[in-house]
Amino acid sequence: MSYRTILLNLDIDRPVKPITNAAVDLASQVGARVIGLCAAQPLLSPFAMQATSSAATIAMQQMYRELEDRLEQVHQELRATAAGRVELEWRAEMSAPTEAIVEAARAADLIFMTAAEGAHSGDSYRTADPAGVTLRAGRPVLVAGSAAEPIASGKIVVCWKDTREARRAVADAIPLLSLAKDVTVVSVSSEPDTLLRKSNADVVSYLTYHNVRARSHISKSADETIGLLQFIDQSSADLIVSGAYGHSRLRELVFGGITRFLLDESRRNRFMSS
Repeated sequence: MSYRTILLNLDIDRPVKPITNAAVDLASQVGARVIGLCAAQPLLSPFAMQATSSAATIAMQQMYRELEDRLEQVHQELRATAAGRVELEWRAEMSAPTEAIVEAARAADLIFMTAAEGAHSGDSYRTADPAGVTLRAGRPVLVAGSAAEPIASGKIVVCWKDTREARRAVADAIPLLSLAKDVTVVSVSSEPDTLLRKSNADVVSYLTYHNVRARSHISKSADETIGLLQFIDQSSADLIVSGAYGHSRLRELVFGGITRFLLDESRRNRFMSS
């Protein structure tokens, strides 16, 4: 298992260098190329929309020119930062960022992005929504912490629950897990039993055969989400690996407790599969 292509999302209004350095550093470690993607969709203000048709046309043309200029600026910053370090491909789209990422995901093994404002970042015309990307892209998503520093591979926590999503996340994360010095597979239950211990042991065994240094930890807590969050806080982990649990209801994305926490926890590096 390996990552051969990493899709790097670059928000049009955020600094390019930190997130590029983090993605390129990871790509160098796993031997992957990087597709740099920046997308934004022009949107006229309500006042401009109420103007005459000619005035609205002029305003839209100006907006497109400004957007093209900014996309090219992002491109040049990406090239300058990644020059000579990894194989690089560039894509610029004048479309909603979340939609652009979901479409481009077919060309990549891993999506690398950041989300300083948590699960729902606000302006869908200029900022990608990690929640929507995670549930729709069909690829694992690494959401870097707000500092967008290189992903340290010292300590990784795997949030384990015997579900399809968690199994997918563990398998998808193996290239990262194999780099770590310490991987803890943690499960939380109000009444840990033999089945739970066997489940954890199977995951540790699976990872061991992929040359991952993994160990099991089972916590007892009346509330599984709270118990898991407490363990994460105490672990000082460099990366959290988890399945993403959610669905769409009345055009709103609804998430489980740990998934909601991880999407909103912008300080941490999070790896999720759905």
